[in-house]
Amino acid sequence: MNMQVAKNTVVTLDYSVTNPDGEVVDAGHEPLVYLHGGYDDIFPLIEEAVHGKKIGESVVVKMQPDDAFGEYDATLVQVEKRHQFPEELQVGMEFEGLPEDADDDDDDDVLIYRVTDIADDKVVLDANHPLAGMALVFTCTVTGVRPATAEEIRHGHLHDETCEDDE
Repeated sequence: MNMQVAKNTVVTLDYSVTNPDGEVVDAGHEPLVYLHGGYDDIFPLIEEAVHGKKIGESVVVKMQPDDAFGEYDATLVQVEKRHQFPEELQVGMEFEGLPEDADDDDDDDVLIYRVTDIADDKVVLDANHPLAGMALVFTCTVTGVRPATAEEIRHGHLHDETCEDDE
């Protein structure tokens, strides 16, 4: 039986992401597995494109920054003093932090800052997603479709053996 991608199915996609010039941005070494049906597990444009597809069918979705990781936001870049960081510091390392305008008692504002530059006594941190501001071309093939369990539907996301109970 060849199931179609529909609401409350768990979908497995083999995928790759390129920029509009065809340069690979994400080779998709691991398949993407998500709960289909508006659970925000995957970009809405991709979910729309694979809806109704069967195993073996492919789609190509061209996404503008707004459809993907958002526009690049210069306010998410901060320059900090070098001495505030560990000795072993390199470009690409990530730290959790609060934006400068954050409320101290609001945990929802925590962002992941990536070190993008280290110069003399300064460190440049960027909380933008590495693909922010980029148009992307998402090519994927449906490689698996199964009904979601009642628990997955109730929680609105997949459960695998390693998943802790969210209750």
